[in-house]
Amino acid sequence: VQLQASGGGLVQAGGSMRLSCAVTTRTFSTSALAWFRQALGKEREFVAVISRIGRDYADSVKGRFTISRDVINEAVSLQMSGVKPEDTAVYYCAARDGYTLLSTAKNYPYWGQGTQVTVSS
Repeated sequence: VQLQASGGGLVQAGGSMRLSCAVTTRTFSTSALAWFRQALGKEREFVAVISRIGRDYADSVKGRFTISRDVINEAVSLQMSGVKPEDTAVYYCAARDGYTLLSTAKNYPYWGQGTQVTVSS
């Protein structure tokens, strides 16, 4: 399984940004795909997850971020709106076999390389 994240960069507070992650796997339709983030000096934290049974979000991003997946092109995206300075972090896409919506990083064996998102105030 390979994941390649793209997007990211600098955005002003209140603005929008879209992250994408291309996923190479034989089991895309039965995989759970997630986004995590890690701010400088902090632990990696859950952002959102999606699978065939639904999606889930961290409380800190509910109503602002939307996770979606493209089954045909085998990709997962994170649309970020109303961004805040505290959203600044390196964002990682992750995958696991099985469609349970899990929010703990240790449950994801496959990771992308990470992309920096910086929100200016």
